[in-house]
Amino acid sequence: MKQNAPTTHVLATFALMLSLAVACHAQTQAAKTPYPKMAPVDQYMMERDAEVALAKSAAPPSISQDAEIMVIGKHGYETAVKGKNGFVCVVERSWTAESDNPDFWNPKLRGPICFNPPAARSYLPLTIKKTELILAGRSKAQMFEEIKAGIDKKELPPPESGAMSYMMSKQQYLGDQGQHWHPHLMFFLPLSAPAAWGADLPGSPVIASPVPEEKMTVFIVPIDKWSDGTPAPPMDQH
Repeated sequence: MKQNAPTTHVLATFALMLSLAVACHAQTQAAKTPYPKMAPVDQYMMERDAEVALAKSAAPPSISQDAEIMVIGKHGYETAVKGKNGFVCVVERSWTAESDNPDFWNPKLRGPICFNPPAARSYLPLTIKKTELILAGRSKAQMFEEIKAGIDKKELPPPESGAMSYMMSKQQYLGDQGQHWHPHLMFFLPLSAPAAWGADLPGSPVIASPVPEEKMTVFIVPIDKWSDGTPAPPMDQH
């Protein structure tokens, strides 16, 4: 995997499903996970107002102030703030990572992410469904089986053209290796060759994160400012 990238994808699904997957690039797959099973559910939960504030921090206020905000309740995501601009901001948890990610059950992981309208329609449903299944007591294997079946049956949509998201929160925690990583943008496409974006080439800022089981590729672009406008550390500092 590519070095110096965040542990969950992007919490991608990485979005956390997706960026969450990318931090794992800095670890060896042989490393033993310190989180072999799900922690008590309450360790993954947040106080409602704190979760709203963290979700909003994913994007600049000019975007997030009019976005719909969803938070996790007892059975899954529910709307806490109605939006006006078609964007939806949430805080992803560890189970949006790939199945072999050592942080898959890490209860500390928090991935604030704001989806633009195409991503809210076509990528967010994956995060919502995964969360519903996990909170309903499904195992990791069962959750992935049901997600795959939903994609194969077209009950879960493929990425729409133009689907992207913001992960610019200074408070993000994308796993014990990636931690706060870097502010970044994510673009969701059907499975695509990294070369089509010039991804993973020397000097290119674009990172490709294929997710074959979800029939998509996430392209991640680190940027130089957090959502509050303050500068982020250079990539070579992580």
